[in-house]
Amino acid sequence: MRPFHQRAALAGAALLAASLALGYACVQRSHLRAALLPAAAGELRWHARGNADNTRGGASSTTIHAAGERLRFDLRVVPGVPGVPYPFAGTDLFFDGADGKPAHVDLSRYATLSFVARCEPANTLMLSIPTFDAKVSRRGDLLSYRTPAAFFSCTPQGNRVDVDLSRLETPQWWFDLYKQNIAHQHYRLDQVPKIAFGSTFQSPVGNSARVEISELAFIGRDDRYPLFAGGILATAWVLFSVWFFRGHTRALIDELREKLRKDVAIVPYRALPLEGHRDREKATLLDYLGAHYAQADLSVDTVVAATGINRNKLNDILKAELGLTFSAYLNKLRLTEAARLLAGQGGATVAEIAYSVGYANVSYFNKLFKEEHGCTPKAFRTACRAAA
Repeated sequence: MRPFHQRAALAGAALLAASLALGYACVQRSHLRAALLPAAAGELRWHARGNADNTRGGASSTTIHAAGERLRFDLRVVPGVPGVPYPFAGTDLFFDGADGKPAHVDLSRYATLSFVARCEPANTLMLSIPTFDAKVSRRGDLLSYRTPAAFFSCTPQGNRVDVDLSRLETPQWWFDLYKQNIAHQHYRLDQVPKIAFGSTFQSPVGNSARVEISELAFIGRDDRYPLFAGGILATAWVLFSVWFFRGHTRALIDELREKLRKDVAIVPYRALPLEGHRDREKATLLDYLGAHYAQADLSVDTVVAATGINRNKLNDILKAELGLTFSAYLNKLRLTEAARLLAGQGGATVAEIAYSVGYANVSYFNKLFKEEHGCTPKAFRTACRAAA
């Protein structure tokens, strides 16, 4: 079976290497990353626009300085203006379509928005992501869009912020304004016109506050690639297993047939060839062993007493004739007959066959049979029936 095992090892190694390569490629493809900085270089195109209460009669303002590798802007929140109870200032990043016009984008593939935020002085800001809600929203009226948001802190030294896009909270005012059930917190980020960075009620007031955003990117995972790889690899390994089982069975059957062919002179149910046993003692010894091998208590002393051949002569005959000791020849007889019985169509169990050829201990029989034929008695029977 060595040639088959060598082929199987090479095929298995090749399949393993291909599996690792395909798995690695699909895992790499499954990691999604859409960088938003610089603005014109990423998959998601956008343009920045300031947003403050000064458009509604307030005094707050936003000044955008740069949107290259970093997005820099100043926020100046001015409280106390009559008619503006909630002063605010912020920066909106509006998404653009392929034609350069404002567009809605699908962010549902992404799980996280990651960035580094630096603020001078330290600040607490809000990230909001308006998304079209089919029950409430009116196309183009951003106030009617559901606006889930998250809060984050930033310092002059800068800190990494990772916003879980599945855990944003829709503000209370939206539910109140559009008479929606506050328990309905589910949202989909599949039609998003912009993302926004803005001040909060904890932001510094009166003076300009510098904000710098860098390394801004959406991060997600596309499970279609691992699932595709899993399906392909599962199919490939199942096919390999079927091929290996069938090939192993054929190789085992061929090997067993060859072994039985070589052992034909040992099979006790055949007439032993006497061309090499003209000496009466040889014929007497081999005939006696062929007739009484199934006796569990058969020993050298028993044979010596029954045949009259002394111990030394008995061993000399077996070694000269077959190159085997008494115990090795006896086991050869028993195991060869056991193989014949297992290969037949009889319904005897392995234990019954073991007892019938002279073994009182089934475990010991199984051990000797595997050493002789390279497989267990059950596997031998299965292989022979498969070849029938």
